[in-house]
Amino acid sequence: MTQPLAAAQPRVVVLDYGSGNLHSATRALRAAGADVTLTADAAAALAADGLVVPGVGAFAACMEGLSAVGGPAVIRERLDAGRPVLGICVGHQVMFGHGVEHGLDAAGVGVLPGVVERLHSERLPHMGWNTVDAPADSTLFAGLVGERFYFVHSYGVRSADGLPTDARVTWTSHGGDRFVAAVEHGPLSSTQFHPEKSGQAGAALLRNWIATLR
Repeated sequence: MTQPLAAAQPRVVVLDYGSGNLHSATRALRAAGADVTLTADAAAALAADGLVVPGVGAFAACMEGLSAVGGPAVIRERLDAGRPVLGICVGHQVMFGHGVEHGLDAAGVGVLPGVVERLHSERLPHMGWNTVDAPADSTLFAGLVGERFYFVHSYGVRSADGLPTDARVTWTSHGGDRFVAAVEHGPLSSTQFHPEKSGQAGAALLRNWIATLR
């Protein structure tokens, strides 16, 4: 008897623009069931089933690297066409309008309104595991109520002012200051934490995202 063909793995591009966590994100996505390519090629990034934009370091430096490979235009074109994009850490932050770090106000990709600013906490950076408060209809966090995720950052989005009313916003807090932990809006998903460093919970979140690409 002929065996049925296995379903093809969703094709995911991790955008290579010099960010430091590219390879760990690539490995985690492969382990979660995606066919992953690490590349700066805009055509490949546009054609993939899903695009992942990682990021570590300073907002302005990440935007400079992203702009050097045409990343903002690729992200906007994909989202305009309803094609999924996942931002991680500073890759999440740059989706917003601008970031203010060390007195420097840098423009972001701007697909979400908002400002990335220093958290109002005496204990920075925020480094370690934290629970999140996700909306009941979240796709990313389905089956993950009460799980902890790994954060490493000192900056974040502290207000939902201006975000679309249909955006699903996940919150968390550190040192008494509340900030956005994740956003899901149409084809755009983004997380302030690192799912690729968040153990089984992070792997499950990546599988949830990959499942939307089929």
